[in-house]
Amino acid sequence: MTIEAYINPDFSGGQKLLFLFMALLGVVFCILLITGGAWISRNVLREEEDDAEEFFAGTVRNRVQRFFEMIIAGTSVLSFSCAYVVINHIYAKAQEMGGGTGSAFLDGFLELWGSGKDFMLLLLICLSCLLNSLLDRLVIPLKKTGRGEKACVRMLAMFYCIFILLYLYSVGDESEYHPVMMYYLGLMVGRFVYFDASFRDFLASLVNMFRNCYLLLLCLALSSFLFFFGFSRGYLLEKNYYIVCAFYVHLFMLVAVFIIHHAGSLILYLKKRRSERELAE
Repeated sequence: MTIEAYINPDFSGGQKLLFLFMALLGVVFCILLITGGAWISRNVLREEEDDAEEFFAGTVRNRVQRFFEMIIAGTSVLSFSCAYVVINHIYAKAQEMGGGTGSAFLDGFLELWGSGKDFMLLLLICLSCLLNSLLDRLVIPLKKTGRGEKACVRMLAMFYCIFILLYLYSVGDESEYHPVMMYYLGLMVGRFVYFDASFRDFLASLVNMFRNCYLLLLCLALSSFLFFFGFSRGYLLEKNYYIVCAFYVHLFMLVAVFIIHHAGSLILYLKKRRSERELAE
């Protein structure tokens, strides 16, 4: 139950920088795809009539920030799954040993986990939602996305994590994912069919989800690429549990989004200051 059971201690600083660089390349490539798709919708399908500057400031930034929200939400939801699996592993090991872990706090927590696992799962979901809100409001503020857009993307993030868990289950990971997936499915059903929802509301939710499905596909492709790269280079290890490796990959994706988002904000700020100085002259 040491920390080495969940990470690769041989994953050096230089290797982490290379992995971060690959995550940056992957995110930038996805941004280019989103920008190209937006240009097609504007110039070929004629969905947008604004000028180029307004197009980039509005439509493109909105779609890119929805992609960032997808990564943030996916990481937050996956954090709940990872925490559940890790705690379950520690609990199972403690039960096998038949004794304490050597920590009074950890022993008390595991006892609480064994007697009230369902309530603890609910608490973890609430904490993941809180983490999501903190990330996209304070750490990576996404001001071009509305509340409805964020809600739709967060719902897609649950689909995204279910796909990841289904894949991990199919490749023979012995971790117990069924309770986590049932919670996600319950939350998604509640999002579509709530108490006072009309059929029109249900159709509107479906339409919004399908309009943003490209974000789901991009995130699946990006995480799959980094997952394959990490395992092929020995940065990620099967013995550290696949779900922990997947969460580790998403942390690098999150750092890449942080760097790109704030670098872009800094460039826009400098361009704005330069334009103001030119006007003043």
